[in-house]
Amino acid sequence: MRSSLPYSVKDVHYDNAKFRQRSYFKVMTQNLLTGSRKRDYLSCSTGKFLVLLLIFGLAYLLLTSTTPGDFVPNRLDKVSENNQKGEFKSNGGINFRNLWRKPPRLPPRLPPDEKGSNTSYHIDPNTLISESLWISRQQKVKDAFIHAWSGYKRYAMGHDELMPLSQQGTDGLGGLGATVVDALDTAMIMGASDIVSEAGSWVEKHLLDRIKEKGQVNLFETTIRVLGGLLSAYHLRAGEYGKTFENEGPTPAAYLETAKNLADRLLSAFTSSPTAIPLCDVVLRDSSAHAAPGGLSSTSEVSTLQLEFNYLSTISGDPKYSIAAMKVLEHMKSLPKLEGLVPIYISPDSGQFSGETIRLGSRGDSYYEYLLKVWLQKGARENHNLTYLHDMYEEAMKGVKHLLVRKSVPNGLVFVGELPYGSSEAISPKMDHLVCFLPGTLALGATKGISKEEAMKKSLLSFEDLENLNLAEDLAKTCFEMYEVTATGLAPEIVYFHTEEYSEGGHDGGNKNAKYIDDIIIKPPDRHNLLRPETVESLFVLYRITGDPKYRAWGWQIFEAFERHTKVNTGGYTSLDDVTTVPPRRRDKMETFFLGETLKYLYLLFGDNSTIPLDKYVFNTEAHPLPIETNIQK
Repeated sequence: MRSSLPYSVKDVHYDNAKFRQRSYFKVMTQNLLTGSRKRDYLSCSTGKFLVLLLIFGLAYLLLTSTTPGDFVPNRLDKVSENNQKGEFKSNGGINFRNLWRKPPRLPPRLPPDEKGSNTSYHIDPNTLISESLWISRQQKVKDAFIHAWSGYKRYAMGHDELMPLSQQGTDGLGGLGATVVDALDTAMIMGASDIVSEAGSWVEKHLLDRIKEKGQVNLFETTIRVLGGLLSAYHLRAGEYGKTFENEGPTPAAYLETAKNLADRLLSAFTSSPTAIPLCDVVLRDSSAHAAPGGLSSTSEVSTLQLEFNYLSTISGDPKYSIAAMKVLEHMKSLPKLEGLVPIYISPDSGQFSGETIRLGSRGDSYYEYLLKVWLQKGARENHNLTYLHDMYEEAMKGVKHLLVRKSVPNGLVFVGELPYGSSEAISPKMDHLVCFLPGTLALGATKGISKEEAMKKSLLSFEDLENLNLAEDLAKTCFEMYEVTATGLAPEIVYFHTEEYSEGGHDGGNKNAKYIDDIIIKPPDRHNLLRPETVESLFVLYRITGDPKYRAWGWQIFEAFERHTKVNTGGYTSLDDVTTVPPRRRDKMETFFLGETLKYLYLLFGDNSTIPLDKYVFNTEAHPLPIETNIQK
């Protein structure tokens, strides 16, 4: 919690002084001396006579009226005590002074009511709670993580994911035990020693053999989840968290060697491609690679590998990983774009974008995220060779605001739509939950990870930065309302928005009391919830940057909804088929990112800002924190 409210007691004292009563004598004499008709009255004998009569009358009232009790509202509690009904009381007699003017206005309340502004500090009573309560709520998130791990360990240890309802494991990500690696740094950050020991020991005993024996894996998913998880675990184990877990799991070197072995095999996706754009699938056991059916790669997938490969080069001393990954972004710099926006497919054969579909949801999202984060990782302003990344990011955000940002009707929610056929046809008011990464990215891009307050003091924010920060707050509200409108309190995978051009009835979220129920459309195929992290990710970043407690309150509300509707008593959490009905239909799947991202961001949201500070770390798109290079101890 902030140490002081945004509207302080000092401000109230100042406002009280503005509203304090002046004496009637000062009022009358000031009006007399400054009035526009002063010269007219004093220029004739009648006017002079009336002025003298007025002076004698006032003197008479002073001598004959009873002295009233003092009323100086120096504190709000004195106003309440002496004037509960808005009446002015005297010690006796008639207080003639009250006949000469209206009662003064009451000073502003503390805090002021600023409802209706997405960027204001509207303080809900539920957020005015002690830091100790947030610590207890953080502990509840840790308990949820332990419960999720307990189900995975009991029924699916070594498999990629848990099916909590049927109590078995599944290997949809190549069979590398993705949940183990995804959850490892979360356990370290939470201080869950038993899980650190169990997960670390499994990695040490089994993962290297799995990497050597397994077949096809997806380059992107394996990089962000497994390689990213290993590298984050290496850093935390070797650095600030090392002493805590020196007796749990392997040494840092074991994590690094496993990461290098995996990355060496993943490099075949780059070396097998005729262009700088890597192929999307890798066969690990023979280090070969091939394109996806149809030959195209996802734009977001090929441009969301650089944080991980860059950091591996830094700590291993071998530049080959970074060189291969950075060639992708260098190549994309030269490709034609629509106001900085790019299609969601790209061809490894030609190196060109394919199709016209532009969106910040699936297959497009993390391209924009990594433009900013790679620039930050490499030292931002200190690395002039990568200025082009920040330029591409800024151009893209201008394109988003110009081409994709719209408002819903009737209540004006700000959303980011799609261009299914490029600029040749109208925007679609469709927004994936995946787009909810954008508020956090916009806020991070505005302040570069420091608080807004600090950035303002140092005059580091441009007009563009402030505009992006305001958009971030507006979009975060929209993302939260995607949860608020449903019967379960959990967001669907995709929503549409009512606009002046687009309307479709009969598909609301089920919460009839929600303010924005008429703005948001949830179609039957899109009503599932996969335990995704994007909204709580942005709430975490915005709370760190703005200090606004509403983001914590929203995060807690979302966490409680997960607890109510997705928790499985025998262990683990499950995805949902339909968030618009209660009880919801359940899917039999606990995604790895629920442990790796969703619960991690909630835990950090409720904790101290000094844990994984945003000006010293960048989170990869799977929430694995990697250090900014200027902060790496060499």
